[in-house]
Amino acid sequence: MRDYQMEISLTAARKQKPAFDQLQFGRHFTDHMFVMDYSTEKGWYDPRIIPYQPVTLEPSAMIFHYGQTVFEGLKAYLSKEGQVLLFRPEKNMERMNRSNARLCMPPIDEEFALYALKQLLSIEKDWIPSYEGTSLYIRPFIISTEPFLGVAPSNSYRFMIILSPVGAYYKEGINPVKISVEQEFVRAVQGGTGNAKTAGNYAGSLKAQEMAGNSGYSQVLWLDGKEKKYIEEVGSMNVFFKINGEVITPVLNGSILDGVTRDSIIQLIEHWNIPFSERKISMEEIYQAHKEGTLEEAFGTGTAAVISPIGEFFWQNEQLEINNGETGELAKKLYDTLTGIQYGTHEDPFGWRVEVLEEALNI
Repeated sequence: MRDYQMEISLTAARKQKPAFDQLQFGRHFTDHMFVMDYSTEKGWYDPRIIPYQPVTLEPSAMIFHYGQTVFEGLKAYLSKEGQVLLFRPEKNMERMNRSNARLCMPPIDEEFALYALKQLLSIEKDWIPSYEGTSLYIRPFIISTEPFLGVAPSNSYRFMIILSPVGAYYKEGINPVKISVEQEFVRAVQGGTGNAKTAGNYAGSLKAQEMAGNSGYSQVLWLDGKEKKYIEEVGSMNVFFKINGEVITPVLNGSILDGVTRDSIIQLIEHWNIPFSERKISMEEIYQAHKEGTLEEAFGTGTAAVISPIGEFFWQNEQLEINNGETGELAKKLYDTLTGIQYGTHEDPFGWRVEVLEEALNI
């Protein structure tokens, strides 16, 4: 880890905290943020923790015109003993650098980024809610800041981390959601930016999501961008199916995001010796499995929702109900186990859990 000198400026006016038992997702933000700048001459420099505040940029800043940005999402959890816990945070920093490489952005020092995050969390510990299902959402992100209208990689960037106390991502909670299979729009294509966590992927998904919502569906199931045949993701999550006792998830193909929760689910399934495969899977195969009565479960996985059971697909004007519209046994077991590890109530045989305050310096 590079020996940066980090400045810390604490706010003189603390915010009033929201009611932690009534939290929505991503609506409230803590008192402080982490900021660090980059230039081609200096590299990354001036790391600092400052009061949460607006960002001032020139109208010609390249982020506004060419979308050169990446972000991550992870959470901090408060255990019953008052410990601040992270879940595999190194994987998020590794993925951020993979996204950086795809967007021609400079890599961050992953070890220092985690150090800075732990310092920020140690300051904001009282913002971590303790109600069941709540946590402190962590959003690291990088934007291009050079004032220039030429189409080229920026020569300057800003790296920031903000924090938001959150409740459940879906109001349905662990209850199954209804999903519309998207037939017109695509999320990403091979060779594009689908395997990078960048803003444009999400902006391009909003129209299909809006249309699905207007029809009474929580999200869309994305098919591949070439043949519109093979399943890729569900909403902004990876997706799993249980068919005739076997768990299947689409293989990473360059247009599917390599989710940290996805990888954790795969390791748990293999740890439990459940038959499992990563491969191409078509919507036609799902339809046939449903028709034959072998489609046992389907669920999405991601940081925000953890596990989101799917109770119904709408495809080609047919409603395909799954498991009588109820949460499946495997989805519930995965949710309970993974959240138990995250909150420190379950054994962690994989070494995924990271305690923050023991590793952070005293401030």
